[in-house]
Amino acid sequence: MKANCWEVKSCGRCGSVSGSNACPVCKETKLHGTHDGINGGRACWTVPHTKCGGSGHGDFAKELRICMECDFYKLVKEEEKGSYQLSATILSKLRT
Repeated sequence: MKANCWEVKSCGRCGSVSGSNACPVCKETKLHGTHDGINGGRACWTVPHTKCGGSGHGDFAKELRICMECDFYKLVKEEEKGSYQLSATILSKLRT
């Protein structure tokens, strides 16, 4: 498996963290395997109410704009190149 957001960002909000401090990316099993990541770890920009930076960023449109500037998002996009999944494709997995 490739590096997940919590490993690259060293946020400390996955693993043994629980309750309101746990990031929903770590628990989002519908995205497991997306871009070869664990749960939502390589598609974090599509998961609502992430805790990146210490708190949520608000609505999805605002969050996505912030995430698209993130070094981790850019890393995943570069690593995946031709197999990169668009946000719309990933979001459809969340709806199933």
